[in-house]
Amino acid sequence: MKALQHFYENEWFFAGPMTVMTLVAFLLVAWRMLLNQSAKTRMDRFLPELQSVLKRKGTKGAVALCRNEKGLIPNVLFVAGLEASEQGVAAMRRSMANAVELEIHPRLNFLLAPILAIAKISTMVGLLGTVISMIGTFSKIGEATAKGPGGGNVGAQAESIGLALFATALGLLTAIPLVFTHVLFKDSIARFETKMKGAAQKLIVLVQNAKSGKLEDPLEAAAEPTPARSRRPADEDDEEDDDRRPSRRERAKR
Repeated sequence: MKALQHFYENEWFFAGPMTVMTLVAFLLVAWRMLLNQSAKTRMDRFLPELQSVLKRKGTKGAVALCRNEKGLIPNVLFVAGLEASEQGVAAMRRSMANAVELEIHPRLNFLLAPILAIAKISTMVGLLGTVISMIGTFSKIGEATAKGPGGGNVGAQAESIGLALFATALGLLTAIPLVFTHVLFKDSIARFETKMKGAAQKLIVLVQNAKSGKLEDPLEAAAEPTPARSRRPADEDDEEDDDRRPSRRERAKR
């Protein structure tokens, strides 16, 4: 602990910026984790509710329901698909694909670039601090050696060499967790993309079922008046035939 305190006191021009980078990086990681949590939606609970709203209120009601959700799938993906549902399945697919590329992907990758940048820069800054400290340390060793055996204590510079390595250690302590976290975030994005594809297909099926249900609803079909065919009674037909038969006989006699 004394060596670390001595490093912060004597090498503050490296220790200070690296500490700030470490704190900022972990704040960004916490922010990204909160965003990932808010982007999720329990689809096993939301899809039945969406299906019910589609049947009762139609597309407009479903769009309003999806806009009230905070998750990316209902709030962005489903809204894009439902708004294009009147134009057919192909239009729904195009609209949802555009929403994924232009809205969802940028949101999922938000803050990942700064996190990875700090992870790479912190290692290089730590190495730079070590190199500069080592240069100063070896300069002092050279001056002490030039003065002769009694000119200076070369062994005292060993402590300075140890302090110089603290810069590299601090850079690695910052970079290793950040790189690991970045990989986990990328894996989470890949799994979320797979979930989006499944949700998009389920939405298309729900919309198609809702449309076919409207067309084949038995209550609506029963309410529509069916045109009745005008049929004359059989007795009237027989009487008309009897009336016509004498006229035919008369014509035959003539």
